[in-house]
Amino acid sequence: MTSTATRPAAGETSGQAETGPGARPGTVPPAKRNVPDPAERARARKLQSRRTQARNWLLFVLLAGPNIALLIAFTYKPLLQSFYYSTLQWNIGSQRAINVGFRNYTDWLTDSTTPQVIGVTVVFTLATVGGGMVIGLGLALLLNQKLKLRGPARTIIVAPYVLSGVAVGLLWLFVFDPNFGIVAAVLGAIGLPSPAWYNDPQWALVMVIIVQLWKNVGYIALIYLAGLQAIQADVLEAAALDGAGPVRTFRRIILPLLGPTSFFLSVTTLLSSLQSFDIIQAMTKGGPLEGTTTMMYEIYREGFVAGRAGYSSAVATILFVVLIIVTLVQLRFVERKVHYS
Repeated sequence: MTSTATRPAAGETSGQAETGPGARPGTVPPAKRNVPDPAERARARKLQSRRTQARNWLLFVLLAGPNIALLIAFTYKPLLQSFYYSTLQWNIGSQRAINVGFRNYTDWLTDSTTPQVIGVTVVFTLATVGGGMVIGLGLALLLNQKLKLRGPARTIIVAPYVLSGVAVGLLWLFVFDPNFGIVAAVLGAIGLPSPAWYNDPQWALVMVIIVQLWKNVGYIALIYLAGLQAIQADVLEAAALDGAGPVRTFRRIILPLLGPTSFFLSVTTLLSSLQSFDIIQAMTKGGPLEGTTTMMYEIYREGFVAGRAGYSSAVATILFVVLIIVTLVQLRFVERKVHYS
């Protein structure tokens, strides 16, 4: 005899039937899954988050820690010390320091030479910044052309910027020498007298401005050249197709697109000019008749020549405040007119 296996009827399954409320009769419950506890998952996520934060903080300390330490040691600490010293009547080499409050500030602001020092600083800064940006942009436009000696020309123009300010000043002392200098020889060849560069305060200021421009204009030209090369060629081609001439293209397209570059240079060169010292020290030492004494040179002369550390610190603090105000004004009003693309 053969036995035939009977298939389960419809709605039935082999094994035990599912039980419980809502269970369909004749079905087997699926295997129970190991669902993690929500509290365990929350603890695991929290632990992972803490580990990630710890790694990030460790990376921050390793990378930024040395820079922050150097910044505190060589920037913020001297600033605080300078402000503290500015409230003292203290001469270098003396063991006695008297707290005089803000008297050093009032003494400098009411000094008879202060208006001249401020005027020299303003003229020197505006001439070196404005003249440097105009000349630098002109050189950049020239170097952006397809010239045969463009590479060597760039090197020659940028070379003065990497030289020491003292070396530049000593070099130009011979150039402006009234007896055997190149300037005197050229002016004499065309029948003009050589100005009294070292005796006339106005001509002395013109002289140090020329030297400062010669040193910095290569850097300005290099930055402007990078900005010019970042302008897309199709923009200039579209302007040419629209009939725009070179002058109109420069005014309407090139200058606006160089806005971010000009803003960067205006900030950096302004700060650099306000802090210029080495060329003046090498060429004129602030003279003649205070004709080339800027605020920065006043700080050096009062602190290291006259030994008035408190008075010098007061002038340094005033210059620092001026730098902050000028930078904030540039960021507030000038940057709003800059179009970044």
